[in-house]
Amino acid sequence: MPITDILALASGALVGLTLGLIGGGGSILAVPLLVYVVGVSSAHIAIGTSAVAVAANAAVGAIFHARAHTIKWPCAIVFAVSGIAGALIGAMAGQMMDGDVLLTLFGLLMIAIGLSMLWRKGDGGDPNVHLDSSTARRLLPSLIGYGLGVGLLSGFFGIGGGFLIVPGLISATNMPILYAVGSSLVSVSAFGAATASSYAISDFVDWRIAALMLAGGAVGAFVGTILSRRLATKKQLLSRLFAFVVIGVGFYVCVQGVLTLM
Repeated sequence: MPITDILALASGALVGLTLGLIGGGGSILAVPLLVYVVGVSSAHIAIGTSAVAVAANAAVGAIFHARAHTIKWPCAIVFAVSGIAGALIGAMAGQMMDGDVLLTLFGLLMIAIGLSMLWRKGDGGDPNVHLDSSTARRLLPSLIGYGLGVGLLSGFFGIGGGFLIVPGLISATNMPILYAVGSSLVSVSAFGAATASSYAISDFVDWRIAALMLAGGAVGAFVGTILSRRLATKKQLLSRLFAFVVIGVGFYVCVQGVLTLM
C-alpha cells in the first residue's frame, strides 16, 4: 500500500477518534492533516475532501452515540437544519478566496477555537432538557441563531464545526457536555455534507483519499465513542489538553500560510 494511502487511513482514524471522543477536533484537524501529512497540494481540494470525510465519520459516530442514548434529537435536528443554509453560503464564499489566504485564516480560527475551549466552563447541565411545545419559545431562538452562525463558519473553512457546536448547544439548552457531544455529531454530519456538496460540484474533492479517511475514521469513531463513555468524568481535562494541540497546529498553519504569501 502506498505511503499516501497509509497516511490517509491514519488521518481518518484520528478524525474519527476525536469526533467520537469529544464531538470535535477531528474536523478542524482534517485540513492540516491533508495538506501537511497526506500531501494534498490544493487548499480547496483539502477542504472539500475533508468535508466529505468529516461528514461521513460524524455520521458513523452519531450512530454509536444514538445507540448509547446520548443524543437530544429535537435540539440536534433544529440546530443542524438551521446551519445548513449558513454552511452553503460559507462554502461558496470560501471557494472564491485565495487558497493560501484561506489556510492562514483557518489557522487563526483554530487558535481562537482552542482558546475558547480553555475558557469553557465545567460539565454540569440539565440531563432532562428537551425541546417541545412548552420549551420552544425559550430554546428555538438560541438553537436557530447558533446553528446559522456555526454553519456559516463551517462552510467557509470546510470544518464540521464540532468545537463550536458543542459549546453552542450547551449555551442554548444547558444540556450536559456528554449529550452535547452526541448531539453535535448530527450537525457536524449535516454541515459537512452541505459543504462537501458545494465543493464536489466544483470538482474540489479527492474521492480516493476521502474513502480512505472514512475507512480509518470508522474505526476511530468506534474507539472514541467507547472512550467517551468510560472517560466522561475526565472529559473536561481531555478537552483542555486537546485545546493546546489545536492552538499549536493553528500557529503552525498560520506561519506556513504567511510564509507562502510573502
